[in-house]
Amino acid sequence: MLSQRTIEVVKSTVPVLETHGTAITSAFYQKLFHHHPELLNIFNHANQREGKQPFALANAVYAAAAHIDRLEAIVPVVKQIGHKHRALNILPEHYPIVGETLLGAMKDVLGDAATPEIIEAWAEAYGVIADVFIGIEADMYQQAANKAGGWIGYRNFVIDRKVEESSVITSFYLVPQDGGEISDYLPGQYITLRVKPEGEAYYHNRHYSLSSAPGHPYYRITVKREDELDGKPAGIVSNWLHRHAEVGTVLEVTAPAGTFTLDTDSDLPLALISGGVGLTPMVAMLESVLLNQPERKVTFIHAAKCGSQHAMKLHIDELASKHPQLSTYVIYEQPETEDTCHQTGYIDLEFLRKTVDPKADFYFCGPVPFMRAVNGHLKSMEVPADRIHYEFFGPAGTLES
Repeated sequence: MLSQRTIEVVKSTVPVLETHGTAITSAFYQKLFHHHPELLNIFNHANQREGKQPFALANAVYAAAAHIDRLEAIVPVVKQIGHKHRALNILPEHYPIVGETLLGAMKDVLGDAATPEIIEAWAEAYGVIADVFIGIEADMYQQAANKAGGWIGYRNFVIDRKVEESSVITSFYLVPQDGGEISDYLPGQYITLRVKPEGEAYYHNRHYSLSSAPGHPYYRITVKREDELDGKPAGIVSNWLHRHAEVGTVLEVTAPAGTFTLDTDSDLPLALISGGVGLTPMVAMLESVLLNQPERKVTFIHAAKCGSQHAMKLHIDELASKHPQLSTYVIYEQPETEDTCHQTGYIDLEFLRKTVDPKADFYFCGPVPFMRAVNGHLKSMEVPADRIHYEFFGPAGTLES
């Protein structure tokens, strides 16, 4: 238990963290990788370059400080982060390294403002917060191991099929190299791949949503090739998968994880809204609900740049032809000559008012600007927050403008 004085000191730093949080966490990662370069085998390098990881960590530190007197309030956030930690094989011995480095970054950024009392209070608080994470993650590791077909750490999978879904998106069907059973998962969850492309000094880990309903003897992931664009480097792992991984290639995989999952206990109408490759968890949810809740009304809305970049269109059309409870809509930002769609440009409020039931459960995924727009439209439609669900590809961010 933390002393009342420690709680008061940590909470007094909330305004400072609000102002300097990202600077502190940016310094943290620089120090961490300088002193422990082996941890580059775990962290996503691209998220570091783009500032996504420091921003996400700053938000997590800020939340911990603000709720230090009632840490139970941040358990949902801890579980969300814990799923990613378990998927990346983060272990208890990593936490002291992180704590020492975080305190050092606070001293570097805050200077004289980081008094001995503040550093001592944060050291004590970090120990308690770390214990919360370690305890929750220990349960997650145990659950992953105890499931039928489950495992801890990395397991070798073989690419059984490689299917081009569009000009930029390809599906990979993965089966276990040992021929054994694979663990079940919830629609919306992801698996994590660890690869080391030729010429790379470190391993690269990437989370990929499972794009088919549970129950198959394989895992399917559907990956967009991230090309160089507007100064943003090409995606190392996505390009390696598209250009070099073939049928027979062996991949290291951790067990399914993630908190963005379909509520299968709800019988409300369901609206699934996706942009680009954000359709991957939506397809898993769609297949699952059609199979397990055949009476549930579903609206599936997908936005893509154009028809040539629209993945799984024929598959969704086939599902719609077989399931009258399913309504599908397509929006193309820049349709090509032969394309047909329900709307050109972007999903707007008027379109959503015409196509979805405001009493539905809403799930959406895609680029952040797309999700920010959808979230704003749903708020304008007065959809309650508990019926709005979304997933960030990468570190959690914010949809607030």
